[in-house]
Amino acid sequence: MAGRESQKSFTGEGLACRRGERRVFKGVAFALAPGDALLLGGPNGSGKTSLLRLMAGLAQPEDGVIAWNGDAIADDPAAHRARLHYIGHQDAVKPALTAEENLAFWAGMRGAKDGAIGALRRFRLDARGTWPARYLSAGERKRLGLARLMASPATLWLLDEPTTSLDTEATEILLTAIADHRRTGGCVALATHLPLPLPGAQTLSLANHATWRQA
Repeated sequence: MAGRESQKSFTGEGLACRRGERRVFKGVAFALAPGDALLLGGPNGSGKTSLLRLMAGLAQPEDGVIAWNGDAIADDPAAHRARLHYIGHQDAVKPALTAEENLAFWAGMRGAKDGAIGALRRFRLDARGTWPARYLSAGERKRLGLARLMASPATLWLLDEPTTSLDTEATEILLTAIADHRRTGGCVALATHLPLPLPGAQTLSLANHATWRQA
C-alpha cells in the first residue's frame, strides 16, 4: 500500500482556468495514484467541466501544469489521448450507425476489435445492438456512450455527469464498472451533482477555488 501511495500517476499543480474574459478558478491541485477516484463538486459555473477538459488535454490551463508520471501532458498530447476516455455531456453517438457499429468504431480506434459485444451486454444493450442509434431512448444513448469504457481499454476515465439519464440499475452497472476499473489500477475523475458511493474517493470542490464570484 505504501508503494501505491507514493506513486502519483496523474497530477495537477497550481491550476488556473480562464473562459473568455472570465477566470473560473485558480489554485487547483490534484494527485491520483493507480486505483484512485476523484469526485469533482461545486455549483454550476464553478468549473467542473472546465477542469475535466484540462485533464483531458482539450484545453490548456492559464497557470499550472498537469502531468502523467511527472511529464507534462502538453509535451505529448497524442500519448495522453491514447491513455484516456473522456465522456462529456454530448453522447458522441453517430445516429445512423447501429449500437454495435458505434462501439466497434470506438474500439477500432484503439485496436480493440472484440470488445463491442461484451460492452453492449454489460450495459444491457445487447437486444439493441442492431438498432440504428437514432431509435434509442435518451437513457439507452447514454448507456451506449458509457459502454465505450468497456469496449476499449484506457487507464484514465474522465466522466462529466455520467449518471444523467440513467436509471437506478444502469447507475449500479456504471458504479460496478468504475470499481472494476479501479481494482485493476485505473484512475477515474468525475463531475457529479449527486452523491455517488465510490469508496475511498478523493473529493475536490471547485467552489473553494472559484474566482467567478469576485467582482
